[in-house]
Formats: sequence, C-alpha cells, structure tokens
Amino acid sequence: KGLLPLNGRPLAAWGLERLAPQVDELLISANRNQAQYEKLGASVISDSIDGFVGPLAGFVAGLQQAKNQWVVTAPCDSPFLAEDYVARMIATMSEQSVDAVVAHDGNRLQPVFILINCRLQEGLFQFLESNQRKIDLWLDQTKWCVTDFSDCPDMFLNANTPEELELMHQTLWANLAENDQNDSMG
Repeated sequence: KGLLPLNGRPLAAWGLERLAPQVDELLISANRNQAQYEKLGASVISDSIDGFVGPLAGFVAGLQQAKNQWVVTAPCDSPFLAEDYVARMIATMSEQSVDAVVAHDGNRLQPVFILINCRLQEGLFQFLESNQRKIDLWLDQTKWCVTDFSDCPDMFLNANTPEELELMHQTLWANLAENDQNDSMG
C-alpha cells in the first residue's frame, strides 16, 4: 500500500518525509517491491521470520537492524505523521520508564505506531516463533504505556480502501490550502 500514489508520490514517501527529521536512521520493512521502496532513499529490510506473519515480524526486523536502543514505527500508508511524533513518544517513554510506547488516537490504540526498546527483540522473536501474531497479546507481556495523539487525527488515516485513499487526497489538499493561508498571513 505504501506505493499507492498520493498527489503523484507514493504514500510511503510522504511518511518518510515527515519521519526523516525526527530520527537518525530510516528503515523500510518490505517483503515485496523492495526495488521500488529503495528508490525512496531509505534502507529496505525484510522479515527474518518466514511466512508474512504481520507487523510484528517487521518490528523484529527493525529491532535487529537498529543502530540505536529504540526503534519507532509507522505504517507505510500513513502520510500525515505528526511533526513531533517521535518527540512525544520519547517524552512519554522518559516520564513512564517503559519498554514500549503506543500511540492512542483518542478512541483506541494504534499499535503499529509504536516506540520499542531493542531489549524486547528476543522476547518478540520468541513470541512470533510460538505462532502468536496479535500485537495486543505481545504488549501484555511488556511494560508499556500510551501517548495521546487525539489532537492529530489525520496521522492515523491510511489507505485500506479506495474511499480512504480519496479521503487522504482531500486531507492533503485541505492541509496544503491551510499552509498557503498561514504563509500569506505571516
């Protein structure tokens, strides 16, 4: 889904653009279309666990490749990441002394938007090896908390249907118009 176009650019390119100034290193977890993702300028990694077992396998791959103690994730089809996404997640982690921080949209958890301590890698790998796949069950085995992003509802828009992709187009144009208006006032 990250390669679907939004205003002439892949969805993933929009997310990477938002994430790049917030992190030291960008990794894209992809099990297919790696060549297309590589064109976006980030290192592309694949699951180390066979069978397309879901987002947790991507988490493991990222944790295995990480050069830092913490890894932050975001879905490839979420182009409207908050400009302070990582800072807010880190602030919560620092205040709460936890191993994982999950974004909350004001209504529900958004567990693929997560900050994870690399020390969870082995336990997560074992969880997947035991044929477990549910993020919430894995979280129950860790010390975690939430960061409130209810003020950023657009951050959680993704493209699961053509209608959702159209909503993204409308949101993008509304954001561009708002930025133009703010620029002309400043």
